[in-house]
Amino acid sequence: MKKILAIILGLLVVLSILAAFAYLYKKSQAKPVVFQTESAEVADIVKKTVATGSIVPRRSVEVKPKVTGVISEIYVEPGKVVKMGDPLGKISIIPDAREINAADSTVRTAQIGFDNAKRELERNEALFKQGVVAEAELQKFRTDYAMAQQQLTVAGSTLQLVREGATRAQGKSSTLIVTATAPGMVIDVPVKEGFSVIQANNFNPGTTVAVIADMDDMIFDGRVDEAEVAKVKEGMKLAIKVGAIENDKLDGKLEYISPQGKLQDGAIQFEIKAAVKLKSGLQVRANYSANADIVLDEKKQVLAIREALVQYDNGKSFVEVETTPQTFVKRDVKLGLSDGIKVELLDNPVTKADKIKIPDNAGPAAPGPGSGSAAKPPAKK
Repeated sequence: MKKILAIILGLLVVLSILAAFAYLYKKSQAKPVVFQTESAEVADIVKKTVATGSIVPRRSVEVKPKVTGVISEIYVEPGKVVKMGDPLGKISIIPDAREINAADSTVRTAQIGFDNAKRELERNEALFKQGVVAEAELQKFRTDYAMAQQQLTVAGSTLQLVREGATRAQGKSSTLIVTATAPGMVIDVPVKEGFSVIQANNFNPGTTVAVIADMDDMIFDGRVDEAEVAKVKEGMKLAIKVGAIENDKLDGKLEYISPQGKLQDGAIQFEIKAAVKLKSGLQVRANYSANADIVLDEKKQVLAIREALVQYDNGKSFVEVETTPQTFVKRDVKLGLSDGIKVELLDNPVTKADKIKIPDNAGPAAPGPGSGSAAKPPAKK
């Protein structure tokens, strides 16, 4: 009995060793490599660069008051469309005590001169009737009287102007009306009733009562990095993506490139401006942030492949085309325009029916969008 158990145990040990060897042998056998393939396709290729900026009105006007005072009434609010000359608000004048005193003194002085000239004229007119004074002498007193009357009128107007900010000859009341200096939409009213305002002068730009802009004529005001500005030319097309508008883009045309760059966030940036073509029914507000794709070059409906499928040997580009299942041959290819994802094929022996090998370093078959770049061989190590 013991002998039988020993034989059974020995067989189990032998079988275990054989099973282990069989498992290790199976694991050591390499699986055949199966390469995936892709085909060329007809597609649009667009090479572009990106500019950041915002959508702003081409023309905007800051309306300033003509006198210093206090806002007593506001007639408009942001969003209202106005015409040139429409009233925007009222300003109440707060007169300066020293100016009033000086103007009042000038009026009193002018009144004294006027009264004296009037008396002299009346006296000499009586003498003229008696034949004592010649007509030429009388004319002199009439001139003095007219000049004194004019000085009194001017002094009175100056006093009224200091007190009220306008004269009766101007048809104004004790408050001045701030009027629109251009047609358009009011996009900002930075003051409120009771705010003090200052007129524009040599030392102060003045207080802005309202900002008026033409919202039917918008531009893209953006910045381009110095590494890309040499590729950008006036007249190029832009595809503008506004952050606040989903699933829609605006068309633009580049109009201006700044000749001088400015340092922003540690890099030299050049200002650009582009006309924006607004779409019917789409409301675009001032200062919307936006990104603009500037089209540097484009090809429509050309034969293209994913750029990752292209391999290089001594600077020459080629792809591997499947002839029989999992059997590939090299075919030299001539590359054209690239957008960083797809590259154009020029006069190549590759068709849409050919299956092109996907190299191990090609990445996924459908990568996400990337920035435009030209097709170049990888740097040699």
